[in-house]
Amino acid sequence: MNLSIDTIVVPQGAEYQAVRRGIQQTGEQKINVISIPIGMHNIKQNWIQNYLQTTPPRQVLIMGLCGSLSPLYSVGDIVVYQQCWDLNCSTVKTNPELTQMIRRKLSVNLVTGLTSDRPICQAAEKLQLSQTYPVSVVDMEGYAYIQELQHQGISVAMLRVVSDDLAGDIPDLSGAIDSQGNLQALPMAIALLQQPLAAIRLIRGSLTGLKTLQEITIQLLSN
Repeated sequence: MNLSIDTIVVPQGAEYQAVRRGIQQTGEQKINVISIPIGMHNIKQNWIQNYLQTTPPRQVLIMGLCGSLSPLYSVGDIVVYQQCWDLNCSTVKTNPELTQMIRRKLSVNLVTGLTSDRPICQAAEKLQLSQTYPVSVVDMEGYAYIQELQHQGISVAMLRVVSDDLAGDIPDLSGAIDSQGNLQALPMAIALLQQPLAAIRLIRGSLTGLKTLQEITIQLLSN
């Protein structure tokens, strides 16, 4: 199945590297991969906006990790968004044709996601969000990028892999993400040391999620 995806957008760091490894294993050379800051930092001003103004892609897939807000989804599960909310109850829909093509090729569930302005680390808060919004998973980039790219006239789909769920808390990494959307190593290490059991859960979930992200990239791009 030819998905006609010409660009993949993925948060910088480990998520970007996982997707790049997957693409390299397929030998695919036509897909352009753009790394973006973690979160919704200065979308209109950052370099992705300048890139799109010069050589705009036609069909973009946003990839990355997410957190589950539902007992239906556990670490390692793959979901494709059909709709995304923000915390102000605004919604955007992904491109239905591209979304359905991806769902059929991968045989994964369609979900409604929520984009948060900060990491959601406590299981109790995740449960509360699921009771406040009609959503199943949470991320930190989706809503704003779907909205911005659609304003550019670009078809957008989004695929995410669950890296943390309702089974327990993970460390609060809010202080480790700087104003430019970079994950800072020292503050992250301090946060992990302060909550060792939660840190183990985060690390295990992240490793599983990243491995699955790499594998699903290979499956997605294979003929």
